[in-house]
Amino acid sequence: MIFLQVAVNGLLLGAVYALFSSGLTLVWGMMNVVNFAHGDFVMLGMYVAYLTVLILHVGPLTFTTLTAVLMFLLGAVVYYMLIRKVMRGPMLAQILSTFGLALLIRYTIFWFFSATFLTLPGSVLSGTVNLEGLLFGIPQLVAGIIAMILTIGMHLLLTRTTIGSQILAVSEDRKAAMLMGIRPDRMQALAWGLASASAGIAGALIATFYYLTPTVGEFLVLIAFVVVCFGGFGSVPGAMLAGLIIGLIESGSAYYIGAVYKDVAVYALFVAILWVRPQGLMGTS
Repeated sequence: MIFLQVAVNGLLLGAVYALFSSGLTLVWGMMNVVNFAHGDFVMLGMYVAYLTVLILHVGPLTFTTLTAVLMFLLGAVVYYMLIRKVMRGPMLAQILSTFGLALLIRYTIFWFFSATFLTLPGSVLSGTVNLEGLLFGIPQLVAGIIAMILTIGMHLLLTRTTIGSQILAVSEDRKAAMLMGIRPDRMQALAWGLASASAGIAGALIATFYYLTPTVGEFLVLIAFVVVCFGGFGSVPGAMLAGLIIGLIESGSAYYIGAVYKDVAVYALFVAILWVRPQGLMGTS
């Protein structure tokens, strides 16, 4: 029973990892842009959710939806104001620009909120559910289920819709897509909006059971990169599978070995897998 409890806890956490990592893999796979600010997008989503609850006194459905909309708009603005320009430059310019964006977001939050640890006011989600002896924290359960649904939804959007086909067409060949009447800038802005929205939703969900601090993005961006590399560059199903596996490893190693060693276990397995399969679990060679 303990093993099952640990496994379920890991899967719920891994589903949230998969959600915000799917946005990173979408941008990385479509435009070959390494977004070092992605973890800070998740952190910003946490603070947007916090302010929404603090000011409007709304529930999880409302603050998650508002966070998604605001973060989508932010992603589109970042694309048009920054990414579209640096994509014409060398890879180093892309790396430094997104790293600078991460610092701008992080220290802006520091400016307004300082380094104080915060939690969502009023405990918008709390309590536990007992299911045949298995205990689930309601915030973690809701976050895991919603994250999994949305990650699957992103995959279906990319593979089963016209918009998804256009996004993938631009990622395959920008010039050929233009000849077919597709506007690459619009599709790439949409991809950045979706990536930012997924990060924001994940942040809003994480905020229901985790503390808020401006530096949390540093940890989350590392997890996102591990998930993307582990699952395969540009593969949303790969990000989902890798996120679940990493959640299981974290939960299992924290219980059976010790919480201080869980990151060691994750990164050790990550290096081992890439040693055998550099393209990731579901990437193409």
